[in-house]
Amino acid sequence: MSVATLVRFDAERLGHAQHTVLAELTLTLHAGERVALLGPSGVGKSTLLAALRRRLAQRAAWCPQEHGLVPPLAVYHNVYMGRLERHSALANLGNLLRPRRDAWREIQILCDALGLDGLLKRPVSRLSGGQRQRVAIARALYQAREVFLGDEPLASVDPHQAERLLAMIQARHATCVIALHQRELALRHFDRVWGLRDGRLVLDAPVHTLTLADLDALYPDASPLTDGSRDGS
Repeated sequence: MSVATLVRFDAERLGHAQHTVLAELTLTLHAGERVALLGPSGVGKSTLLAALRRRLAQRAAWCPQEHGLVPPLAVYHNVYMGRLERHSALANLGNLLRPRRDAWREIQILCDALGLDGLLKRPVSRLSGGQRQRVAIARALYQAREVFLGDEPLASVDPHQAERLLAMIQARHATCVIALHQRELALRHFDRVWGLRDGRLVLDAPVHTLTLADLDALYPDASPLTDGSRDGS
């Protein structure tokens, strides 16, 4: 049985204006794949995720690195923003003044599962960094899209919470691409790894062919990788 291709890059350049961030990028995202995106800070993970988001459009839920929350607004309203485009401007204004019962209940269940119980009325500005991270994840999950794209959504939580949050994300999305630095999580919870280094994709392989040493080699203090990407199948 063939697996549907969601996105394909074929020797493409990704960047901003005249600045190349990723050169000669060739990779494919298939439906049902859970991909860990690894590499040092500033190597182009956010650029690749932005390109995936543009191509997937409304098929992808998005959890950005900077959270993208509105600090003065309550947790409820920040999570509700995940579905703003599904309602009219008038309906959204009404919800801002008087939350809809069905939306409140759905968001309450979601936030309770994320350890945010009792916080729906609290302004995001009064939350800790880890709580804000979970609100951003809740908003992405509330979008209820086919694919989950996350730019280090587990960066501000402890290892135990990271495991729980990742399980929740993957229970709701058969396909995901998540940038992270926790290499052990990549080996335990993902099907495939894309590794970036020095402006190029240098690793594209199924997890069962990889070791922790392979992933450690993506980072600057490790010895250089050989030319070309490792492409396993």
